[in-house]
Amino acid sequence: MSRFIIEGGHPLNGEIEVAANKNAVLPMMAAALLTDEDCFLDNVPAIADVGAMVSILADLGATVEHVDSQVKINCAGVSSFHTPENLVERLRASIVLMGPLLARFGRANMHHPGGDAIGTRSINTHMHAFRDMGARFEVDDNLYSAFAPPVRCDRNIFLDEASVTATENALMFAALQPVETVIRNAASEPHVENLAALLADMGAHVDGAGSNVICIRGRDRLSGVRGRVWPDHVEAGTFAALAAACQGTVSIKNVIPGHLDMVLLTLERMGVDFSIADGVMSVRPSELRAMPKIQTGIWPAFPTDLASIFLVLATQARGMTLLHDWMYEGRMFFVDKLVQMGANIVLADPHRAVIAGISQLRGREFVSPDIRAGIALVMAALIASGPSQIDLIELIDRGYERIDVRLQGIGAEIQRID
Repeated sequence: MSRFIIEGGHPLNGEIEVAANKNAVLPMMAAALLTDEDCFLDNVPAIADVGAMVSILADLGATVEHVDSQVKINCAGVSSFHTPENLVERLRASIVLMGPLLARFGRANMHHPGGDAIGTRSINTHMHAFRDMGARFEVDDNLYSAFAPPVRCDRNIFLDEASVTATENALMFAALQPVETVIRNAASEPHVENLAALLADMGAHVDGAGSNVICIRGRDRLSGVRGRVWPDHVEAGTFAALAAACQGTVSIKNVIPGHLDMVLLTLERMGVDFSIADGVMSVRPSELRAMPKIQTGIWPAFPTDLASIFLVLATQARGMTLLHDWMYEGRMFFVDKLVQMGANIVLADPHRAVIAGISQLRGREFVSPDIRAGIALVMAALIASGPSQIDLIELIDRGYERIDVRLQGIGAEIQRID
């Protein structure tokens, strides 16, 4: 187990670059199962979740080479449709393997995926989508077995919720079938677009990615591909909020403004002084004010993955903020740690917290509960006066590449102890 030792209370200044989107790279890696030809992915982040997906693909029989920021995957040797239980239970995103395995073999066996304990995360939407596309399921305890006969006609499906991973699974399942599939109430996040662009380069015809209606006409054979993982808009929002809370002058490189509309609007209404030009977002010291309500929602609304970060930012804004994340009932369960640091927060229920600022935070010792709460605690420790210690940072490593080294580059006093 590793930990961060952080000395807070210092302004951050300098340049930091946004890494690749972890929520994009994992389904893009899974899409390599749709072909026996070489697939190359550029701008791959060096995070633990990528390592877990490499292990799963290798266990299935794929040849995977990960050098620097490039991954080469060849699935010609894949002969198994049964994913390894011990690895699947470590990675929530492993669910995106079901679509390509089902398309490749007509069968897929998978245990219930693991990941962060931020709330109930059912795979019912995935199962309903596959059933609407002609598959059937058998469930035995924690094991899902899917069977899909050859498809013969076009189909039109409606997702009962705009699930990102269910949309990605449906896209990959449909990409290897020579019929047209229309997916309504589809997720429209940038990482879904990134996957759709990759599938198009492999030979599928995709229209509507980035909207809630996607039409894909697949093929019975897809080609190899070279794709690039787009920058992570969640990480861009994380760095912007961190710079604002620490009252620093920070330039954030590799930013796509069109992926941050609601985040930028929220920052603006909280009084953050920033500008964007040529993919660089500059954040300057500013007088922060509370935003009456920050509510997460389906894209392009405020992203749930930034709820923990902006909760910490609200502790440094003058006034009262209601933060409401209706998606996950476990998202707020790190609030007690912020209260111990001196934050004035009332947890109204599992989904809502009321924050009164400005709070003077003090360093403490904690254990990281999950990826997003973990990085939020890092942010709080950098704001706080005095030393902090955060244990179990392997959870943070799952989503943020070399975060300690990169934060040191803008003046953060943070050390990793293994």
